[in-house]
Amino acid sequence: MRHLVLVLSMTVASTLPLAAQRARARDLGVAPGVFAPGANNAITDVAGVRVGQVTVTEGDGVRTGITAIIPHEGNAYAERVPAAIWVGNGFGKLIGSTQANELGELETPILLTCTLCVWKAADAMVEWLLEKPGMDKVRSINPVVGETNDGGLNDIRARPITTAQVRQALDGARGGPVAEGSVGAGHGTVAFGWKGGIGTSSRLLPAALGGYTVGVLVQSNFGGVLQVMGAPVGQELGQYAFKNALSKDGGDGSIMMVVATDAPLSDRNLKRVASRAMMGLGRTGSSASNGSGDYVIAFSTAKEVRRAFNATRLQTTELANEEMSGVFEAVVEATEEAIYNSLFQATTVSGGGRTVEAIPLEKVRGILKKYGRALR
Repeated sequence: MRHLVLVLSMTVASTLPLAAQRARARDLGVAPGVFAPGANNAITDVAGVRVGQVTVTEGDGVRTGITAIIPHEGNAYAERVPAAIWVGNGFGKLIGSTQANELGELETPILLTCTLCVWKAADAMVEWLLEKPGMDKVRSINPVVGETNDGGLNDIRARPITTAQVRQALDGARGGPVAEGSVGAGHGTVAFGWKGGIGTSSRLLPAALGGYTVGVLVQSNFGGVLQVMGAPVGQELGQYAFKNALSKDGGDGSIMMVVATDAPLSDRNLKRVASRAMMGLGRTGSSASNGSGDYVIAFSTAKEVRRAFNATRLQTTELANEEMSGVFEAVVEATEEAIYNSLFQATTVSGGGRTVEAIPLEKVRGILKKYGRALR
């Protein structure tokens, strides 16, 4: 019998000795942008947003998981949040995207998992929602489930996600610090040739710009020519797309980016917000290659713009276009840093006869110093 290990990654801090821990970007002096992060420097700094993760390790071949993002503490179906989805490059399977963009709202939490597990995850979440109080007459649910392909380390054809694991991620969602790196839906992912994973970051706008919070969570599994704060880390380390001029390796892969904010935004302006996450992705060295599925899901938690499922009229108060620029900057900064965190926090993972190494942080630190990019 194969050995099955489930790790529930919620908001607990690592118990490893300090020397054995990986680092976040700011531990290396990497602090993109001009705005300060929130208390946890995580998507959960947006009040009410919760994250739950289940990491699945089975035998020598299964290296995958589930990451759940819940937008607020109420019933996501009954109390919907405005939302928008931006497609940077559409090589992917994002369940629920057409209805979300058509109606401009989310009616479920967001799940992230592996490519061939999206349908199982969606089915499990629908079952979970239908059991909630007040849902006994519901006949249609639009689950939103994103993915990246972790088949390099994971036995993806086994579709190794269960209903129980999805429920565990949803029921275990919490606020506070978020586990990053090789956890949850990032357990088997690869980014820039090194181990990728889950990363998160946030930004607080100053009072003069509204005082809003913007948080980003990413599932990184893509390629390109890694740069950190403009320093050519990938080239210096000798690992980057198109390294061999005769090679067709263009850095394929995928990334899911989830943006949350408490700024009161319409779905129209949330689409504009979502598009700016692609700028943060580009800063890290991605060119959104042909085989890369690059998606952004953005939503607002502000009560001024929430939508009751049975409303016949909507009365909302939303931020005007002229007030959007600070939010755009915050999204770019938080996306860039979340991607760095997904790399720097990831640990080396072996699966399916392959080992993907974690990026060597001491070498990264040296390169940043060489190019004058580290703040300390």
